[in-house]
Formats: sequence, structure tokens, C-alpha cells
Amino acid sequence: MSPHERQTLGSWGERMAAAYLRQKGLRILCTNYRTPVGEIDLVARNRRHLVFVEVKTRRGTGYGSPQEAVGSRKQRQIIRAAQWYINDRGASGLQPRFDVVAVLRFGDGARIEHIENAFGLPA
Repeated sequence: MSPHERQTLGSWGERMAAAYLRQKGLRILCTNYRTPVGEIDLVARNRRHLVFVEVKTRRGTGYGSPQEAVGSRKQRQIIRAAQWYINDRGASGLQPRFDVVAVLRFGDGARIEHIENAFGLPA
């Protein structure tokens, strides 16, 4: 798959994930939030949580499930970017939460798996 095809698939997955989260009652605050320490695909909120979402999109599971691609290194990067977001924009007293949305594309459709609290701050 070319870099352009990967980017197109990733953007499609992020749109699918955002629509799914909106249906679940979350409000999308930001997409593709970039910091010097990394990027957060989606930032959302509900009444209690400020949700930092990593979206992984795949066309199949030949290389594992999408969520398996969010290893400890990626988790640390997302946590650092989330800390940047909170310092930059404030958290309004909301509890931070780190979710993963795995999107598997099948033709024009998708299977979406939302893993709430997929990882957290180190103890």
C-alpha cells in the first residue's frame, strides 16, 4: 500500500471513529491535534471525561488486529501529547481517559471496536 493509500485509509477510519463516538454521546473537540511530542487522532469529551483517542484502521487482520498496533511506545507518546493538550487548552476539571478505536474496513463498510480506558497514566 502506498503512503497516499495509507493516509486515505487512516483519514477514512478517523471519520468513521468520530461518527461512532458522536453516536455514543461524545462531543469531538479536536481532530489530529499536533504537538512537538506527537499527535492525537481525536480529542473528545463527555460529562466526566476528556477522552484522547487513538484510531487504528486496517483492511484486514493479517498483521494483527488494529488495536495491537498501539504498543507501549505509542501509548507513552499519546500520554505526552495529552499532557501538552491539557497544559495548552486546559481540562476544565474533566478526568483524562485514553481510548483506542479499532476500525476494520470491509468494502464500503466497517467493523468498529471501541476500547475505553485502553491504557492509562503510569503508576
